[in-house]
Amino acid sequence: MKKKFKGLPQLKLRGKIIASLSSIAVILLVSSIISVMEYRSMSDYVSSRIADNISSINLARGLADAGNDYNLDILAVIGDDNLSSLPDFNQAEFLSHCDSLKKSLSSGKMVPLADSVLYAYSAYMLTSLELPEVLKSDFIDSRTWYFDRLQPRYNRLSAAIDRMSGVIYNELKQNSANFDSGFYRSIMPGIVAVGVGLLLVIMLMLFILSDYVRPINKMLDAFDSYRSYNKKYNYSFDGDDQLSELNEGISELCAENLQLRRRLQALRKQKEHKEKTESAQ
Repeated sequence: MKKKFKGLPQLKLRGKIIASLSSIAVILLVSSIISVMEYRSMSDYVSSRIADNISSINLARGLADAGNDYNLDILAVIGDDNLSSLPDFNQAEFLSHCDSLKKSLSSGKMVPLADSVLYAYSAYMLTSLELPEVLKSDFIDSRTWYFDRLQPRYNRLSAAIDRMSGVIYNELKQNSANFDSGFYRSIMPGIVAVGVGLLLVIMLMLFILSDYVRPINKMLDAFDSYRSYNKKYNYSFDGDDQLSELNEGISELCAENLQLRRRLQALRKQKEHKEKTESAQ
């Protein structure tokens, strides 16, 4: 029996359990790394797009506010004949905001919208430069000039800014939706890994129950029958690991012990018979 033990691998049982648990750990680890990398890549990309959209919305709002303030200042000049100073408009700042807006736009389809804002602004500013001549002229009604010439151009500028802001806002909503869908897409490897891990755990549990727990219970039942009722230990199962070696060893030991018990009983009976014979003589 010793030669048999030496000839068989000694780590089969432990190797099976380690291999099963290691496969579960590797699957969970790899899926976690994939989920983290996917989420970071998606988060960096979409976050930059969302930041660009927010910056573009703020710049467009600044353009709208600047144009509205200037338009109201012109209306105040026209409504008050006693004002001696003309409204001032920071064209350099307005154009700087336009350039920054074009640079921050993440979609090529919005560049024409930014250009339309510049065209509408140019038409509006050219018309607003007529204000000094209108105020000095005795033949041009300033209010008629304002509502017939300047206000329509301002409305066109305001509409161009609102149209561009609407497109930016829609892209912001789309990027936010992509962020949500990307988040769920990034956690899918983790969900799949958890499912596979649970399946492997169940399979490992069934494997241990069928290949180890059940044979051990059968071995205990057979050993209990041998110990309590002097029955032959006769349980056997297919296998080539340490548990099978242990079962074979127990079977051999029980068989040898059973033979020894029978010899002792036979010797005890011979002794009793001999004593009875001697006492009878």
